[in-house]
Amino acid sequence: MTEKILKAKDLKRGMKARVVSINEEEDVCPRLLELGLFPGTEFQVVKIAPLGDPIEINLHGYKLCIRRSEAGCLRLVELD
Repeated sequence: MTEKILKAKDLKRGMKARVVSINEEEDVCPRLLELGLFPGTEFQVVKIAPLGDPIEINLHGYKLCIRRSEAGCLRLVELD
């Protein structure tokens, strides 16, 4: 089965996803790595603000809010 690569705009409330890779050319990527969003990390979308930005995710036992533009450098796959 082929995994479909998701973008930040595809994330929905309650969805579980895994980080496949990171576009390291973006300035915000080192910060996301420091916050725990590295390849292989699984997370669940907890909330999405009414206008779609920011997104609250639950990973490694804590909640993190990130902007869609920040999440744009992440390549994700949806988990069941």
